Amino acid sequence: MAREIIRLEAICKNYKVGLEVVRALREISLTINKNEYVALMGPSGSGKSTLMNLLGCLDTPTSGSYFLNNKDVSKLSDNELADIRNKEIGFVFQTFNLLPRSTALDNVALPLVYAGRTKHDRRDRALEVLDQVGLSDRTHHKPNELSGGQRQRVAMARALVNNPSIILADEPTGNLDTKTSIEIMGLLQDIHDAGNTIILVTHEEDIAKHAHRIIRLRDGLVESDEKNTEIVTLEESRLGGVE
Repeated sequence: MAREIIRLEAICKNYKVGLEVVRALREISLTINKNEYVALMGPSGSGKSTLMNLLGCLDTPTSGSYFLNNKDVSKLSDNELADIRNKEIGFVFQTFNLLPRSTALDNVALPLVYAGRTKHDRRDRALEVLDQVGLSDRTHHKPNELSGGQRQRVAMARALVNNPSIILADEPTGNLDTKTSIEIMGLLQDIHDAGNTIILVTHEEDIAKHAHRIIRLRDGLVESDEKNTEIVTLEESRLGGVE
């Protein structure tokens, strides 16, 4: 039986811009279960970035409730939200967000510093996840010594290091070429197969088709929420995307 990991109840988010109130999200309600692979799509201004920030506990709603692992996180303080982010959510960004002067190993181990793990534990766990993403031979390289795909793999290892409930990937292939994008999507599939819940934010239809469920937003509302019946496998991506 599927276990619920996320539940949104009538989520609204308003922003004040001058004298005008912008309704970025309008009473969004949805549920995501453990080990689902969901793509979140929508044009510019649809509210998908706002929804991603709420799901990632980077922001709080104006009204409504957000339950993460059965805990209402919609009204927590900034410090409480930071603690939830560190323990429950692994982030993968389009721009990698790596510390330029730190090695791959130190970048990956950073969340464990905030989690209070010992230096020995941090090193062992960081090496473990770097091996998981195929970078055991690049542990002491700095970001400027790595390709774009390798930097994204470091970012994915960092996202995995705390064993989070959710991997939130925001346009993870946006800065990558086709071949490297396919490799990163294959790695996301491996992470999903290992039991992680993945929420993929993208504007690219071919990337979204790797997900098992596609939620489309428009004007702050859920326009559609459908099971993907045409899931693209890694093999199909390679055949279609690489000469």
